[in-house]
Amino acid sequence: MPTSLLDREEYIEQAYFFRIYRERIEDNLSSQEVLANVGEEILATTKLPMAIDFLRAEMLQNGRVSTGMRRLSHYFTSFQAFVMSRAEEDESRFDARIAFQVLEQEAEYQSGEPTPQGLFMYQFECLSRNRLGYDQGLKAIAEDPMFNEDWRTWILRLNGLLGTQDFAELLYRRSQHHVAEVRRRTQNPDYEPGYPMLFDVQEGRIAKANIGKDPLYMFAALQRQLGYPKVPRPVPPRTKPLFDPAVDMRFQQIESRVQLLEAEQKDGIDLTKFYKEPADNQVNDEIQADLQ
Repeated sequence: MPTSLLDREEYIEQAYFFRIYRERIEDNLSSQEVLANVGEEILATTKLPMAIDFLRAEMLQNGRVSTGMRRLSHYFTSFQAFVMSRAEEDESRFDARIAFQVLEQEAEYQSGEPTPQGLFMYQFECLSRNRLGYDQGLKAIAEDPMFNEDWRTWILRLNGLLGTQDFAELLYRRSQHHVAEVRRRTQNPDYEPGYPMLFDVQEGRIAKANIGKDPLYMFAALQRQLGYPKVPRPVPPRTKPLFDPAVDMRFQQIESRVQLLEAEQKDGIDLTKFYKEPADNQVNDEIQADLQ
């Protein structure tokens, strides 16, 4: 894993790289084409162009970007490689375009003023919202250079606690707000827990307010109140028609007229298909009227 955080300009260029990668894949360019050309657009004073060349070589050899990311563990984090590996699995439902958005927004957050709390909540929400798996996912998060040994110990313990305890409560008990409440309740201003506190007062208050609720509500509150980065969401499938029904009917009328004009110019209009056969009873009535 990386022994230290990268320079700010590296994260800025990473965010640009992941965004361009996603946009050009949406334009039906292959990964090989993207990796072959995008390196020239990246700032040459960063290490990213050399990393892109290595990723391209790995793509040509193994057909996967995540393999190259894992081998460049001094530059790409384990979480970045994990996200891409889940998107590149043969039977994965995790869209690669969402994966690139996840990595892009994480790099943008890292280029600003990131905190361990904000980065962890973003990465954890990525796991839960996209169902990427907590076992390997939490291990990848724990290896991020943003987290110290106290953070790593707690993150690795989460996998065994999530099924038995509420996630909001786990966060609350690791916050300074919990310490302040215990001191007030016990009237002991010198109380200190036997484990390190990882979250501040405001985060603890939000977590306590969401105990027993859907964790997504807590994620949204942290994003509103503390400016935590938002996790990209898949675009829902279209449920409404593309055009208004009146507009769609007008298009159908225009299409019918165009077909008639084309038929007239080609072989003429066959009017027999517009004839309507009279009903039997109508024919009988007409015959009886003629006989009378």
